[in-house]
Amino acid sequence: MPSPVNRRSVDLSAFPDLVVIYLGMRVRTLAGIKTLLGLGPQIDKAGAGRPEGLLHFENNIIYSLFPLHIGMRWYWKDFASMERWTRSEPHRIWWQNFLRSSGGTGFWHEVYCMRGEMEGTYVDVNLPPVGFQAFAPGVPLRGPMFSARKRLHLSGEGPAQPAGVAEAELY
Repeated sequence: MPSPVNRRSVDLSAFPDLVVIYLGMRVRTLAGIKTLLGLGPQIDKAGAGRPEGLLHFENNIIYSLFPLHIGMRWYWKDFASMERWTRSEPHRIWWQNFLRSSGGTGFWHEVYCMRGEMEGTYVDVNLPPVGFQAFAPGVPLRGPMFSARKRLHLSGEGPAQPAGVAEAELY
C-alpha cells in the first residue's frame, strides 16, 4: 500500500557554499526584555531588506519562555556574503553597541557550512548551555578563536573589522 505521507527533500547542488547561521538572544535581567524587544523589529527589517547574498531568513523562532530566549535562522549563499553584511550597517552598529553593554541579554550564534565547517560564539550566555556549549569545552574568543573566519579555518583575511570591535581594541 502506498504511503499517504508526502515525503520531499531539496536539491542543494546549486548552493555549494551555503552557510546557515542560527542566532539567538537570551534575556538575563529585566532590562534585557527591553533590549530584546528593541532589536527584534530592527532585525526583521534588516532581513526583509534582503542584503546581498541572503537567500532566506526566519526570525522569531522561540526557544524558551523562561528564561525568555528568541532565535532566528538565516541562509546565506556563502560565507563572504554573510561576513560582508556583518561588517556593514546596521549589523556593525548593533555589534559595537552590544560589546559595550549586553543590555541584560546574552547573544549566541552558530554557523553551519555546506562544506562541513561549523563554529559558535556565546557572549554573556552561560547556563543553561546553548547548542555546542552543551557538549564542547568553552574557550575564550581570543587569538585564532577571535574571528569566525579563523574558527572555520577559511583562508584569506576578509573585510577589516570595524572600529571598536577588533581584538586589540577589546582586550
